[in-house]
Amino acid sequence: MSANWTYLNFGKEQLESATSVTATLAKNVQMIIAEATDASKKSIESYSAYIDEILGAKSLDQAIEIQSDYLKSAYETAVAEATKLSDLSTGFVKEAFKPFESAFGKLQPSAAVAIKPAVVAKTGKVA
Repeated sequence: MSANWTYLNFGKEQLESATSVTATLAKNVQMIIAEATDASKKSIESYSAYIDEILGAKSLDQAIEIQSDYLKSAYETAVAEATKLSDLSTGFVKEAFKPFESAFGKLQPSAAVAIKPAVVAKTGKVA
């Protein structure tokens, strides 16, 4: 196959890759939005339960303990959710670039074949 056909096929593959990436983008954005919405809902429910619990505290010591427990739990939950969203985002980026990686991988050997005669003509040396 000539280098010209290889480059034309490369363009076709890139178009197909872009279509694939668009579908992947839509799917992953929906997953991230669903995860963020779920985390927000849980956070509101947790905060509501915290308010009910702290309003029912019988003493200042009990209120401080309730507040400390809530803050610790809220922090741990926030870190876990941030990690989960980060993992989803990282996975999305890796998945989105897979089609491009394979297309460029196919192009590299043919580009080397197309460039090599020019290098040999210019330098007189075969690499």
